[in-house]
Amino acid sequence: MVGWSRQPVVPGTWDLRPYGDGAAREQDPPVEIDRNGFEVLDRDECLRLLDTVDIGRVGITTQALPAILPVTFRRDGDRILFRTGEGTKLAAATRNSVVSFEVDDFDPSAEAGWSVLVVGIARRLEGEEAAALAPSLPRWAAADDGHVVGISAELVSGRRLAPGSARPA
Repeated sequence: MVGWSRQPVVPGTWDLRPYGDGAAREQDPPVEIDRNGFEVLDRDECLRLLDTVDIGRVGITTQALPAILPVTFRRDGDRILFRTGEGTKLAAATRNSVVSFEVDDFDPSAEAGWSVLVVGIARRLEGEEAAALAPSLPRWAAADDGHVVGISAELVSGRRLAPGSARPA
């Protein structure tokens, strides 16, 4: 599980770098806290956090209804890549649809965690590009998942909740 520091960086902010030593650093800028008490993460931190988990959720629209589907994935620069077979996710990708992609990690005992949301265009990758990328992508299931989908990271946002900062019920 991720190690969380309870060391204040500046009054009202916290050093919550996963796997860090928790020590405040002089060069770190103050952390922005939103109206709900969550730390607002910048794009670089969001992209870094994407690399720390293996499973995310793709949000698509199918038959005019929202659907959230789990996938194993890998980040490749400013793209989210995953394998899929024929079906809903591939259909959304071949329409070059706007989709969402979400990942998170929580520590219930510390009442802390983070969430990252990516919004971008999904498209089916084909030919040499797909063939080169497919072997490096994790598999969700043993079924036919020979298609590769890429989601551009157009909009990236994230929030993090410091340990012990959850409001009492």
